[in-house]
Amino acid sequence: MKGSSQRIVITGASSGIGAATAIAFARQGCHLVLGARGRDGLDDVARRCREAGGRAEVGVVDATDADQVRAFAAEARQALGGIDLWFSDVGIGVVGKYVDVPIADHQRVIASNLVSHMNDAHAVVPIFVEQGYGTWVNMISAGGFVTTPYAAAYSASKFGLRGFSEALRAELNEYPDIHVCDVYPTFVDTPGIHHAGNYTGARLAYPPGVLAPETVADAIVRLARRPRDTTAIGVPATLLKLSQFANPVTTALMNRFMNAWSKKADRVPETTGTIYTPPAGASGIHGGQRRMPRGGNTALVIGAAVAAAAIGIHLSRRDS
Repeated sequence: MKGSSQRIVITGASSGIGAATAIAFARQGCHLVLGARGRDGLDDVARRCREAGGRAEVGVVDATDADQVRAFAAEARQALGGIDLWFSDVGIGVVGKYVDVPIADHQRVIASNLVSHMNDAHAVVPIFVEQGYGTWVNMISAGGFVTTPYAAAYSASKFGLRGFSEALRAELNEYPDIHVCDVYPTFVDTPGIHHAGNYTGARLAYPPGVLAPETVADAIVRLARRPRDTTAIGVPATLLKLSQFANPVTTALMNRFMNAWSKKADRVPETTGTIYTPPAGASGIHGGQRRMPRGGNTALVIGAAVAAAAIGIHLSRRDS
C-alpha cells in the first residue's frame, strides 16, 4: 500500500508515542482517526497531523470501556471506509512498593494497559476478518520481558499483553493477511513520566539514553508495510528474549537499586497522576528529559538483563 491509501486508527494518541506515530503517518499522507480520553490533547495532535500533510479526525474514548471502544471502532470504520492498521498505545503507570500503592490504582493500571488493548482487539479483529486483512499493533515495552520492581501492576500488564498477543496471533493463523505486531521499546522520553502515579516520595526521572518517541513511531510506520510479529527498539529482539533467563538476578539487583534511589532522590508528594482523569491541556510528545548516557553509566536495566543472560547460558559472543 502507498502511504496515502492507508487508513490508521490510534488509541492513546493524545501524547507521547501515540502522538508521534500519528504525525509520522500523517507525513505519509495517511487518513487517521485518533482516540484518547482528553479532547485538548487530541485536538493538538490532529492539528499537527494536518500540518504534516495528513487527514485526522478525533474521538474521545475511554479504552477501558468495551462499549465505548466498540462504538469508536464503528465510527472510525465509517469515517475511513475501512481500517488498515490499528495501533493500541494506551498506557499508564504507578511507581511504588506494591503494598504502598492502593489496590484501586493497581487495578486501574491493569485496566488501562491490558484490558484496554484487549478491548481494542475485540473491536477491530472482526473488522479485519470481514475485510480479509489488517494489522493490529500492540504497544508493550521491554517490560514485557523484564520484570520491574516498584511497578508490579505495570509488569503484570506488560507480561499479560505479550501472552495475549501470542494467543491471538495463533487464533488468527488461518488469516495470512491479518497481522498481530508487538512492539517492545526500552525507555522512551514521553510525558508519561509526568502522568504516572507516584508513591515513592521521590522525584521520577528517566535514565540517560532514553529513546526519542519519533524513533518508535518510525518503527511502527514500517510495520504498516512490512508487518512483523516482534519489533524490539533499543535492544536486539533476540537479546531481549534471552533476558528472561536472567530475570531472577536482574530483578533482585533492580529492587536494591530502587530501594536506594527512593531514599536519595529529591522528595515530592504522593500523587495518582493522570491514571483516573486525563491531563489538563495538551501534553505533547516529549517528556523533556532525554539526554545521552555518560561514559561508565549503565542506565538501562535491560542491558544488565541481557548481559546476565549471556553469561548464564555461556554465550561466548553475541552480535549487537
